[in-house]
Amino acid sequence: MDLTPRTSADNAPLAPRKRKTKWGYVAVLVLIVVGGGVIVSRFLTSAIDYYCNVDEIGVREGCEADRRIRVQGTVEEGSLAADSGTTNFIMIYNNKELAVTYAGDPGGIFQECIPVVVHGRLTGKVFEANRIEVKHSNEYVADNAQRIDDAESQACSPIAG
Repeated sequence: MDLTPRTSADNAPLAPRKRKTKWGYVAVLVLIVVGGGVIVSRFLTSAIDYYCNVDEIGVREGCEADRRIRVQGTVEEGSLAADSGTTNFIMIYNNKELAVTYAGDPGGIFQECIPVVVHGRLTGKVFEANRIEVKHSNEYVADNAQRIDDAESQACSPIAG
């Protein structure tokens, strides 16, 4: 067995192969991850609606006019008006009032003198609602009994349960 190094050009070791990185695949993967992160973060920030009472708007953190919020109050007696498919009313809580406009008919058991929760955004001095909740689930009632009692105590007339 001959262990002497070979010196001929035919038996010379090959030059190391250059590794071709697939930058296109890496760029697509980065774009997918960044795009997914942007979509998830936008979804999560828009899904968070702070819960506020009428008297907390502009006072409590999270209840600012520039964000979506849920507002609780009682529909003031004599304030309910429907005009051209729009429902307008005034909510009251702790002697603070908030004008509300809702594009459509809230339907259900919506009426004056009952506690409601409206979802939307404050534009100027008018709250533009896109959802109105009248009846709370049993789970909500169990977790927020004091809030409901406070709202019902401000109602115009006793609420039939």
